[in-house]
Amino acid sequence: MTAIPRFTGDANPYGGGDPYADYRTAEFPFARDTDLADRRLGAGVVAANDEFFAERENLLVPGRAEFDPEHFGHKGKIMDGWETRRRRGASADHPWPTAEDHDWALVRLGAPGVIHGIVVDTAHFRGNYPQAVSVEGVSMPGSPSPRELLADDVKWTTLVPRTAVGGHAANGFAVDVEQRFTHLRVNQHPDGGIARLRVHGEVVPDPAWLSALGTFDVVALENGGRAEDASDRFYSPATNTIQPGRSRKMDDGWETRRRRDTGHDWIRYRLVARSEIRALEIDTAYLKGNSAGWASVSVRDGEDGEWREILPRTRLQPDTNHRFTLTAPAVGTHARVDIFPDGGISRLRLFGSLTQDGAAGLEARHQELGG
Repeated sequence: MTAIPRFTGDANPYGGGDPYADYRTAEFPFARDTDLADRRLGAGVVAANDEFFAERENLLVPGRAEFDPEHFGHKGKIMDGWETRRRRGASADHPWPTAEDHDWALVRLGAPGVIHGIVVDTAHFRGNYPQAVSVEGVSMPGSPSPRELLADDVKWTTLVPRTAVGGHAANGFAVDVEQRFTHLRVNQHPDGGIARLRVHGEVVPDPAWLSALGTFDVVALENGGRAEDASDRFYSPATNTIQPGRSRKMDDGWETRRRRDTGHDWIRYRLVARSEIRALEIDTAYLKGNSAGWASVSVRDGEDGEWREILPRTRLQPDTNHRFTLTAPAVGTHARVDIFPDGGISRLRLFGSLTQDGAAGLEARHQELGG
C-alpha cells in the first residue's frame, strides 16, 4: 500500500486570495470507498464535550469547508468545523493542560461497516488545530444514547492511535481492523478545531433487518451494495447512483463527460449478496439536457460469470423515473448499467431478495466481523 503522507505543524496565516492555495492534501488509497459517516446515509454527531466556537455537526457537512475571513460572531471568529475553547491548567503555577486533557465527539455512522481509512481535515484551522488526534470505534446494537456509549463497561477499539496532525491539511489514516463498527469517538488533544471527518470503508448490513424486509433494493449503498468501477467519473462519482433517496440536484447523480467517439459509458456494481432481482428503476432526475439517451442493465452470477442482459437497451427520458418489472427473477451477485452514448443517470434501484446461499454468506460475514 502507498505510504500515507503525514502533515504536522502550523500552516501559514491566511494571506488573502484563495484560502485553499496552500492547503496540504494527498491522494489516499481508501478515498474511493464509501464514506460511512455520510449524512445522506443517516450519520450524525450525537454528542461532544465542548463546541464553544463552532458546532460539532459541521464535521459531517458534505463538501469541503468554507472560509470567510470577515465572518465573526459574539464569541469570535466563526469557523466551518467543530472548534472547542482553549484548555487551561489547574493553577497559575501550572497554566498548561495536562497530557491527558482532550476534547471528544461521538459520531454515529450512517451505515455500520468495516473502516479502511479516516480523514481528519483541519482546513482553515491554521494555528488553532489540535496538536494530535485519536479515533476509537465500537459496535452497539440499536440506537444507543450518548450516556450508554460513554458507560464505563463499553469497550472501545483504537482505530487511530494518538498521532500528531497538521493545520490546514487533510490528515489521512489507514485503518486495518477487521471489525464492524457503528460509532466512533473522535478525540482532539488537547483542544482546537477540526473542519471535516470522513470515514471510508465497506458497509456491512444487519442480515436480520434485510431478512425482515424481504424485498429491498439489493444494490443500495445503505444495504451493502457498492459501485466497483465506472468508465467515467468526470463530473460526479458513480456511487451517487446508489445513495438513499431521490437526487435533489444535478450533481447528486452520475454524469460523464461528452463523448466524441462511438463508445458508451457504464458502471459496475457488487450487490449486497447473491440476490434475485424482480424489478428495477432508472432515474434521470435533474438531468434534463444531459441525461443518457438509452440504457441497459445486465447481471452476472459470480466473479467469473457471464453477463446476462435483463433490461435491453431502452430509451430514457430526461428528469424521469423509469420503472421496469422482469418477467422472471434474475439471479446474480453483480450488476452493470450501460448508458448510450454518454450523459448520466441519478439513481439505479434493483428490487429483489437474497437467495438462500446469499443470506447464509451475509450472516457468516456479519458474525465474522463481530456483528
